[in-house]
Amino acid sequence: MSGRPTRRTVTVLAVICIATLAPTAVTAQQRPAPARPATRQPLAIRGFGDLGMVRFAASDAFEATLGSPSGVFFGGGVEVVLPQQWFVGLRLSHFDKSGERVFVQDNEAFPLGIDMKVAITPIEVSAGYRFRSGRRNLIPYLGGGIGWHRYTETSDFADAAEDVKETFTGYHVLGGAEYRVGRMFAIAGEAQWTTIPDALSGVSSAADAFGESNLGGFGFHVRFVVGR
Repeated sequence: MSGRPTRRTVTVLAVICIATLAPTAVTAQQRPAPARPATRQPLAIRGFGDLGMVRFAASDAFEATLGSPSGVFFGGGVEVVLPQQWFVGLRLSHFDKSGERVFVQDNEAFPLGIDMKVAITPIEVSAGYRFRSGRRNLIPYLGGGIGWHRYTETSDFADAAEDVKETFTGYHVLGGAEYRVGRMFAIAGEAQWTTIPDALSGVSSAADAFGESNLGGFGFHVRFVVGR
């Protein structure tokens, strides 16, 4: 017998090899590709400017001396957004308005004809979390923090001892939503409640007369963000 394999033997071996390898090939085609790890957003450093209106907790005192229980604040700051969606921000803002000193009796204010100017300059540190929403360009967020509020009350003809220049510590909570209008630009609406307890006690005679001591209030700001 010749040592070379017959054609029938070769055919049988080929069929066995195909039958053995076919399930392996099908399994390899059906096996899902390994999932790629979710990509995180890189750390972002942004700048912002804002403009807002605050209704003061000491509304009667501010209305009596400045003619309105509310005030316009403007400012800006810097914010760092971490890859895990946490953020930390620093904000400097300012409010000032001219008014008139008053004498209060039985909750009624009587102007004294002495011009005065009130200024409030807060420096606030905030931290919070940015949530993912169903819309790619809309980012809700919540946060809170601490602030140092410089309060001054001055008059042109007052003695230096009569002017007020004090700094008070306050606390705040905030929440809002940011809308991305471009890769490097966004607009946000933000509400903030601030409490600065006992700040006006012995500092503002009008506030003392109305029994109001909290320098905080509730406000709404529009923020203009530059950065990712």
